[in-house]
Amino acid sequence: MCLSQVSASDPEFPKLGQRLEDAQVESFARLTIENIHKQYPNKTGDVLAGPEAVKSPKELHPAFYGCFDWHSSVHGHWMLVKLLKEYPEHPIASEIRENIAINLTADKMAAELEYFSADEHKQFERTYGWAWYLKLVAELDQWDDDQGQQWREHLAPLEQLLVRRTIDYLPALSWPIRTGVHADTGFGLAWILDYARVVKNKELENAIVQRAKFFYLNDTNYPTRYEPSGQDFFSSCLNEADLMRRVLDQDEFTKWFEHYLPTLTDGDGGNLLQPVTVSDVTDGYIVHLAGLNLSRAWCLEGIAASLPAEDGRVALLRRSAQAHADKGFGYVFSGSYAGEHWLATFAVYLLSRAGIE
Repeated sequence: MCLSQVSASDPEFPKLGQRLEDAQVESFARLTIENIHKQYPNKTGDVLAGPEAVKSPKELHPAFYGCFDWHSSVHGHWMLVKLLKEYPEHPIASEIRENIAINLTADKMAAELEYFSADEHKQFERTYGWAWYLKLVAELDQWDDDQGQQWREHLAPLEQLLVRRTIDYLPALSWPIRTGVHADTGFGLAWILDYARVVKNKELENAIVQRAKFFYLNDTNYPTRYEPSGQDFFSSCLNEADLMRRVLDQDEFTKWFEHYLPTLTDGDGGNLLQPVTVSDVTDGYIVHLAGLNLSRAWCLEGIAASLPAEDGRVALLRRSAQAHADKGFGYVFSGSYAGEHWLATFAVYLLSRAGIE
């Protein structure tokens, strides 16, 4: 197998805006069902308060122990819920339900809450994992399904803790974290804002909107030549714009975006518009770049959808989004767990237009 590019022909991917075919749904679902129950290898990210804290991943996180790390397990569960909602009559739907139900029990979620409640774990998964967890909650919240609502109820105690921690954290964060990996503030705030609006939590929504404007409203001339870094799965630049399109109305965002990326009006997006190649899909950090293609694509699509239809930048952004998607899809089913434990979720999020519709 070539280390740099895996063929996208198995399974064949749709273009942006198209629905998955049955075989594609099954491929995504089976990969992720296997992963959410795969305990090892595992990267726990724990702070150990004492020798008694040394436990297996499944003991630490009985609900979200699979998929190599906690956040990937959470977004794997989100992906399965999303497939259930969008393809409820698919033959694999009952199998998806059975496997989610194994993990999202009241007892297992109580153990997850106990872990997060410990003082030494107050920063655990801030804010990437928090954002994905609240994305999962929001997905269930918008689903008229008895079993889905039961899962949503089981998630509620940890949901409430993470909401409170987010509200407490934002005033203490003096500067945004601008990075192409987990801690990027633009990503976390955008997705938690989506959750706040779904559940109609005005306190959380107002806190995020206020902080987003404080951090980013005066940003101009973003230096696109400095992206990407060699192990990015996010563009901090595009994450920021993807957040601000949620915070500002269309006129405000259009003006802000003109100052933020002024050369884009002339068709020059620097490195941001060019998909990236992964040199080694077996390297857990280098394969991040496959996710960068996919996350850039959903940001580009979201930004394009937020500009006036007649804006000359829209077509450019959408062409780039499709090019990034085509490149990123080719790495999802690589045969290497380094990417396969998480990339399917990014692909389904992109294809579902979850952050736009």
